[in-house]
Amino acid sequence: MNPPSHPSPAPPASDAPAPAPASLLARAGEVLRPALDLYLDLHAHPETSGREERTADRFARSLEAAGCAATRRVGGHGVVGVLRNGDGPRVWLRAELDALPIEERTGLPYASGNGAMHACGHDLHLAAATGAAGLLARLTDRWRGTLVVVGQPAEETLCGAEAMLGDGLYERFGRPDVVLAQHAAPLPAGTVAHAPERVPMAAAGAVLDVLLHGRGGHAATPHLAVDPVVAAASVVTRLQGVVARETAPADQVTLTVGTLRAGTAANVIPDEARLGIALRAANEASLERALSAVRRVVLAESAAAGAPREPEVMVASRSAALLCDPHHTASVRRAHAALLGAGRVLDWPGSMATEDFPLFGDAGAPGHGLHGVPLVYWMLGVVGAREWRRAAAGGPDAVPAPNHSPFFAPHIGSALRPAISALAAAAVDRFADR
Repeated sequence: MNPPSHPSPAPPASDAPAPAPASLLARAGEVLRPALDLYLDLHAHPETSGREERTADRFARSLEAAGCAATRRVGGHGVVGVLRNGDGPRVWLRAELDALPIEERTGLPYASGNGAMHACGHDLHLAAATGAAGLLARLTDRWRGTLVVVGQPAEETLCGAEAMLGDGLYERFGRPDVVLAQHAAPLPAGTVAHAPERVPMAAAGAVLDVLLHGRGGHAATPHLAVDPVVAAASVVTRLQGVVARETAPADQVTLTVGTLRAGTAANVIPDEARLGIALRAANEASLERALSAVRRVVLAESAAAGAPREPEVMVASRSAALLCDPHHTASVRRAHAALLGAGRVLDWPGSMATEDFPLFGDAGAPGHGLHGVPLVYWMLGVVGAREWRRAAAGGPDAVPAPNHSPFFAPHIGSALRPAISALAAAAVDRFADR
């Protein structure tokens, strides 16, 4: 996921969050060390989507140390931890296991060196989830019910939630009364941000794999070949008009050609070219229109190039817009205001990022018979006070590194404790909703 740089309004940051009327912020210190150890380990050893074996094992062992019974290999590398505390609601917490194929350039002493990077804060999410589980295990007098903590694989490719649900996630571990999640964002550490009612937290999105066919040949005799690279270049150029000229100005749509792969040598015209295309839209109707336009453009450019056969346009993954349940969100927002102070609970304006988290709720209903599972999702500030003050002073180099940047680095000293306590406070609040 890749949130925008600035919601509004954002207060000045301080490295120490405001004192909480409830003691959760203070009590989070009791589980801070193991959570920090997990964060540093996962940050230094990231694994990309579908390859999260070590991450999953480390997360499962941390959940077990926090008091949960952990089940591994749910829908791939997925992990589910369960902590029972009598009769009551089933509150689920979800975090993500996967990292991105980005070479880290933060210069941190615990930076990754394996060509992958936790550039979207999933390591922080996992550390906060185990910390919250450990904290709730110490506060069993304040809640009753069943806590379920999910480590989901393959969020970045938008296929991990579907895989876990397809492996009987809710049938095996019980239908949730609510599913909670949070996501790192370039906001001041010690703040959270909730979307107003009917404003999507994240956009609907799809990832397309496009295969253009050509006829290979020698660079010296291009007239005897059909060059798929030229066709691919035409597709890339023509696709820019889908947003600029085919999308209403009031609609929010983005289209990115993130990958273009073709050929093996400069003097060889290849047989095929492949494109990876990411589409985002504020709603399903706009997304469907954009998908139709992409298919039309790809087919037309391929025909214009004289391709020997039609191109292949495959939807690799798709996700609905993320709309949170208004009743549960309003209650969690009040809990966060009591925890952090009302001035540190911000409005989130929405984002063109995508998530497969909606599948845990009604978006997963068509395939899994689920209806009415409420979702609550908020953004979590991770920018330290010094960096935020520098950003507020202005200048092109002052903006905090956004998610998916090789320089993205949460200020863990001021972000981890609020991350743990915000998740725990939301869970305690929802356990009380009987």
